[in-house]
Amino acid sequence: MMDHEKVNILLVDDQPAKLLAYEVILKELGQNLVVATSGREALEYLLKIDVAVILVDVCMPELDGFELAAMIREHPRFQKTAMIFISAIQVSDIDRLRGYEMGAVDYVPVPVIPEVLRAKIRVFVDLYRKTRQLERFNAELEDRVRARTAELEESHARLLESEQRRSLAIAAGKMGSWDWDWINGDWMWDEGQYQIFGVDPQTFAVTPASVQALLYPEDVHELRKAMAQFAKGVTSYEAEFRIVRPDGEVRWCAGTAAATVDKGGRVVRVSGVTVDITERKNAEERQNLLAREVDHRAKNALALAQSIVRLTRGETVKAYIQSVEGRINALARVHTILSLSSWQGAKIGKLVDEELAPYAMGDQITSSGSEVQLQPATAQTLALALHELVTNSAKYGALSTLSGKLSLKWQVDDDLLTLAWQETGGPLVRKPTSRGFGTRSVIASIESQLGGRAEFDWRSEGLVCRLSVPLSPHLAGPEQDPHQSAAHA
Repeated sequence: MMDHEKVNILLVDDQPAKLLAYEVILKELGQNLVVATSGREALEYLLKIDVAVILVDVCMPELDGFELAAMIREHPRFQKTAMIFISAIQVSDIDRLRGYEMGAVDYVPVPVIPEVLRAKIRVFVDLYRKTRQLERFNAELEDRVRARTAELEESHARLLESEQRRSLAIAAGKMGSWDWDWINGDWMWDEGQYQIFGVDPQTFAVTPASVQALLYPEDVHELRKAMAQFAKGVTSYEAEFRIVRPDGEVRWCAGTAAATVDKGGRVVRVSGVTVDITERKNAEERQNLLAREVDHRAKNALALAQSIVRLTRGETVKAYIQSVEGRINALARVHTILSLSSWQGAKIGKLVDEELAPYAMGDQITSSGSEVQLQPATAQTLALALHELVTNSAKYGALSTLSGKLSLKWQVDDDLLTLAWQETGGPLVRKPTSRGFGTRSVIASIESQLGGRAEFDWRSEGLVCRLSVPLSPHLAGPEQDPHQSAAHA
């Protein structure tokens, strides 16, 4: 309520002349004067309008001033409304006490002195205005407090949500953050930092000594180097280092630290971030190993191809090309099998099927044996040997006729693979006077490269070949260049 707004003053008296006199006296106040000729009429007004002051005659019929005051005070809305009693008779102290108990705030005796009545009414009007202003200010203050509280709660919720997102991001990215008070030595680690180092936040005390104890012995110098750099005034430092978790697991980490300095340039605080890069390091190591392995295999493959090209013989250019292509294709087939196993090895059954399949007609070829995984080098050499045998059989042996049969059986005894190659039903076989390239290649590859043995029995009914190959690398002879082995043959 503004100061210029008028307030309502209720005048209650059963005599109209007195009401008129009160109106004349109080007109100078410039307020709204509302008159009631009885207590009941006064109650009706009170239920309709807000009243600043009630001026009521003590002596009235039906409801006197005391009874009216008691009824007004019973209503919560009017418990603090100012009431002034006017009494035409001498009021005793007991009556005054009764009036105060009923809610009167003051008494005005008759005859009424206009200046006094106006002064009393003015005081309570001003008090009413100030009370309303205070209530309005309190309401505005409460609204502001509620609004500010809501803002703080929203800001806190956003901050909490942001911190949760940061924690999730750190956990997902295997990151941790830390803070070190350079002056008093206090450390602060977040949850991600504890997870990286594999320690329990409840039991692990973060100190320079405890942190150093978790560093890989050869990488402790990185911590000392960083401290020395900060002591010299360097404000940032980056390094890669290893840690050893309490369970013995070694992890690679990348650390970035930044120093806060005072006006004098002295370090007062160091903060940093740690990232677990173990997977990246392992991937780099695997990549380097793979590159070396690819280089090694490529050299071997090229050496094999070179030996095939140089040592292959043919009566015509076409025959020469067919021989070279056949041997290169045999090498390619075994490489495909090895690639499917990520060069972990090749199963002998799959290898036999791939090499003999192009020559299988009906039931001419049968193969059987226990399944065994061959080392990559063993698989390549054995594939070329099988290719030479089956090519010779298709040209001159059992597979050169529809009636011919080829049986290939293998078994493993005491880490030694034995293959029995037997041909029947083909053309009459005569022992050759000299060994051809195919025979020499089989013997050289099996014996020189794998440390095995190749035996040929040129029976008239068909060739019988027995190959014995050690499966474990330590049982084989020293690794040789395939070109040198073939050339030696």
